[in-house]
Amino acid sequence: MSAINTSTEVILTGQVLRFDADPFVAGITAARHERQGAVRIARGKIAEVGIAETVLASHPQLPRVDYGDALILAGFVDSHVHYPQTGIIASWGKRLIDWLNSYTFPEEMRFGDKAYAAEIAERYLDLTLSHGTTTMASYCTIHPESVEALFEAATARGQRVVAGKTCMDRDTAPTGLRDSAQSAYDDSKALLERWHRRDRIGYAITPRFSPTSTPAQLEALGALWAEYPDVLMQTHLSEQVDEIEWVKSLYPSARDYLDTYEAYGLLREGGMFGHTIHLEQREKDRLKEVDAALVHCPTSNTFIGSGLFDMDGLSAAGYRIGLATDTGGGSSFSMLRTMASAYEVAQLRHRPLHPAELLWLATGGSARAMRLEDKVGNIAPGMEADLVVLNLASTPEITQRAARAEDIWEAIFPTIMMGDDRAIESVWINGQRRS
Repeated sequence: MSAINTSTEVILTGQVLRFDADPFVAGITAARHERQGAVRIARGKIAEVGIAETVLASHPQLPRVDYGDALILAGFVDSHVHYPQTGIIASWGKRLIDWLNSYTFPEEMRFGDKAYAAEIAERYLDLTLSHGTTTMASYCTIHPESVEALFEAATARGQRVVAGKTCMDRDTAPTGLRDSAQSAYDDSKALLERWHRRDRIGYAITPRFSPTSTPAQLEALGALWAEYPDVLMQTHLSEQVDEIEWVKSLYPSARDYLDTYEAYGLLREGGMFGHTIHLEQREKDRLKEVDAALVHCPTSNTFIGSGLFDMDGLSAAGYRIGLATDTGGGSSFSMLRTMASAYEVAQLRHRPLHPAELLWLATGGSARAMRLEDKVGNIAPGMEADLVVLNLASTPEITQRAARAEDIWEAIFPTIMMGDDRAIESVWINGQRRS
């Protein structure tokens, strides 16, 4: 999808929402709302943010895009996805292990075909763009072609994407989806050296999870991470109780699930662990000690029947926490729907999340989980100009509820809970309007 032409500098006006700090730590006053605000974009970055009257008066010569009462905020950041599962989203009736065998693995076998991988990569990025997602961390498949396809599609769009070849060499994975310890190392290294930090691309070393990797493969990937400590490592941890029992049977000497990664050099800062629902105390302590990131996948956790993430306890303890759709185990490409699901899960744990906290999780929180908080996830001078513009009256039911709002949070919350792609008025990626 090509960009809509804009000049190298432009001013966007509307309501503007940004964050001075993490609202889980600093409180909701960390969120800054400007009722008549402006964002000046120059050469792909945020150059200025402030009161519209002031910014416009300082730059009368610049073109302006007026969004009226719509809300301008940082583009959504999805910190755990499986783009190859795009075609099987919303598949019926399985828990994790059966779901992988019935739906995921047969679909992922198709990604050795570069043309098919490219088709799905384009489709995935189009779908997420329509929902306001501008950055994501994706698992690919064991095929290097699947990684190349996503990175090529993202580069053509000027989009910031982190991804990696998914590594699986144990016979718990089907024959057509197994690599080896050596090929996992070699392929990952080659892809990393070719793509990491090229344009807006980042590489993540990606063992799917310890049940589909042998100790030799985990050790090889741990060695690779030690060689390239600035890249991320992404995997799954403690998603379902039967998964945990499976891990215990495969790694009988491990202290717990996390130890299956820790023993092979796959636990330190820069690690992103998806789900993390059923953690033992030692696991919590070690994850906190190394400042690893935890990624909450609420629609997936409920859709596949995994459990309820402890947002209140973990956020209070100061972990890096991201929010993610986990498509296609998650049931929606929309970060609005994902925020709504996170709210519902937190309600079941007796802690209603404030709209500021939800929006932070979908922007700055996820960027922080991906170690990109200095680049995306907020509106501030020097940040990359990835933005989403929300129509806070996109449907009749949202309009009538928002009309009763007494503050900005009451105006935003109906869109979080009931919004869909109709709420996405515009998306900017790297300073270019994409929709």
